[in-house]
Amino acid sequence: MEILAFGVQADEQPLIERAFAGHFDVHCLDVFLNEDTAPIAAGHEAISTSVNADLGTPVLEVLAAGGTRMVAQRSTGFNNIDLDAAERLGLTIARVTTYSPYAVAEFAWTLAMAVNRRIVRASTRTRDFDFRLHGLLGRDLHGRTAGILGTGRIGAAFARIAHGFGMELLGWDVAENPECLALGMRYVPREELLATSDLISLHVPLLPETLHLIDAAALKSMRDDAILVNSSRGGLIDTAALVGELRAGRFTGVGLDVYEAEAGLFFFDRSLEAIEDDTLARLITFPNVLVTSHQAYYTREAVGQIVDTTVRNVLDYRAGRRSENVLVPRS
Repeated sequence: MEILAFGVQADEQPLIERAFAGHFDVHCLDVFLNEDTAPIAAGHEAISTSVNADLGTPVLEVLAAGGTRMVAQRSTGFNNIDLDAAERLGLTIARVTTYSPYAVAEFAWTLAMAVNRRIVRASTRTRDFDFRLHGLLGRDLHGRTAGILGTGRIGAAFARIAHGFGMELLGWDVAENPECLALGMRYVPREELLATSDLISLHVPLLPETLHLIDAAALKSMRDDAILVNSSRGGLIDTAALVGELRAGRFTGVGLDVYEAEAGLFFFDRSLEAIEDDTLARLITFPNVLVTSHQAYYTREAVGQIVDTTVRNVLDYRAGRRSENVLVPRS
């Protein structure tokens, strides 16, 4: 059986080919799965997709009609998949439940430190041999408060780093993490966390109940000099509302590795094109905003774990086994 892998990055391809060797043939494509590319999968019983794949009803129907029976998504999030349609069509859908939490937590901290210490602006200046310090004044994070929304494996890894900086820890989640409590974290209502934290980092999944978790009201409740970091899912933040607050001169810095309308933009070279997304175009112009291209997970360790789990998911499918990674069938 040949596996067709969509949305494979050049750095990722050798890892995928090595992991599948000895199990299945694999054909890697750099195109992402959507309504236009779905017909390519015809004749492939199993395919693998990336985080920005379109697995809505129309795409799933094309896949099923072409003979696809199993989709192994190389990501943890699955908000891009119509699970009801997949079950109706008799498809098996699996994801990667866990991978290195350090990759995302460390990158979230990279964003936080970069906007706090004005690293991008400083780097741009020195490349032009401008070595002035004006406008580069940051602040110590030691002794300040880190508010962490979502304290699972990634949030806990972020908390450990914050603890190492000597920060006070506030948490918000549906359940308290004993590991975070041992660090001295105090769980508080979301409103209190937003209002009192100097640094706010998002580590919750994108679900209907978390869509625009950081909305206009939440943004207004935050301190004017707060730092906001999102390395989870773009839809957690109401970007239009964020732009409005930035226009008002608020926030020390905002670091975003994800964007709610990133599909069709992130992972592509659009440098020679006119960007039609006015919200993103405006967002990038703010000097206190740093936007990266959904790369927090992109370490050799994390990608290796993602690929290894994807191979196991396909092997489980072929053997009729079920694991915690299977989203559909649901029982």
